[in-house]
Amino acid sequence: MSRLGNIGGKLYRGDVSIDFVGKQRLWYTISGAILVVSIVSLLTLGLNLGIEFKGGSVFQFKAPNATTQQVRDAIKSSGVVNQDPIVTSGTAGWRAQTEALQSGDLLKVQTSVAKSFHLGSPDNVSPSTVGASWGSDISKKALQGMIIFIILVVAYLSIAFEWRMAAAAIIALAHDILITIGVYSLVQFEVTPSSVVGLMTILGYSLYDTVVVFDKVRENARGLSPTSKITYSGAANLGVNQSLVRSINTSVIALLPVAGLLFIGAGLLGAGTLKDLALVLFVGMLAGAYSSICIATPILADLKEREPKMRQLREAIQRRESSSKRQAKAAKATVTVDDIDDGDAEDETPVPAARRTVQQGPRNQPKKGTRRERGGS
Repeated sequence: MSRLGNIGGKLYRGDVSIDFVGKQRLWYTISGAILVVSIVSLLTLGLNLGIEFKGGSVFQFKAPNATTQQVRDAIKSSGVVNQDPIVTSGTAGWRAQTEALQSGDLLKVQTSVAKSFHLGSPDNVSPSTVGASWGSDISKKALQGMIIFIILVVAYLSIAFEWRMAAAAIIALAHDILITIGVYSLVQFEVTPSSVVGLMTILGYSLYDTVVVFDKVRENARGLSPTSKITYSGAANLGVNQSLVRSINTSVIALLPVAGLLFIGAGLLGAGTLKDLALVLFVGMLAGAYSSICIATPILADLKEREPKMRQLREAIQRRESSSKRQAKAAKATVTVDDIDDGDAEDETPVPAARRTVQQGPRNQPKKGTRRERGGS
């Protein structure tokens, strides 16, 4: 068996345990800091919405020897573009996004770009215009789909498990979504319909991992009673440890191809159409694997520990532990260890009074004599 398998077996049996639930303050602090950074970034930098959401015009052309600044200058030299265009490059060539332009202005930009890079005819620059209403429709449908998805998830988890598990799962899900959107704001990747599709995809992945952990927690907590030796938090922590290796394996296997799309496809090969989908999947899966272990389960334990039954169990365990400590302390206090007699000191072990013998002198024995002396004839 591999070393990872040995560790997994020890975690499953409880021979080795990582206290995830007991360190919930640490996880809450880490997540809180990341969420604060994400929110501040959203409020200050905002999202780099693609043309599909805010509308505009796009120009695509091939100019292998051009630079990003040269492309910007060529477009602005047309005299019809007021804002700096968003310029990206990929295997298909250059892509420049501007505000929405009229047909006559589109031709001016085509002419300016073709002249600057010696492309010949302006037809070698392909223009397209997208209205903002189309992006608005996408946003509304995505939001409606997310709301319906969350409602169905809450209903299913409440029926199959309980409402506390549903609440913990939804909190972890919101945690993953906000972190993913915050990363998009920080790196200023363009938000496209592919980003929305990726965001909807990670919803299911995050919940899948969380539900697997919750199922193991429910199995461990099923037989808890006032005479049990562990609390609900202990049962939850055991469930996390039992599913830890499985979560690591599935997360790594899922992240490897996504990392290939992000770092190799988009980073090295320059496939710009892949980075929108790859980034949201990579960040969302990573956040989902973390939240199912370090956020969802501790929140569930906190909610369950407030139940009267679980409070009574915790108090009973504390009483038993306190009683055991008192008994051990009392037993230790009554035990007297005999000193080792090394010839220089006498045995100082106290002897019970009932066993003490006091010798006050030699014992008086009857005298031996003749019969006459003893009063005989």
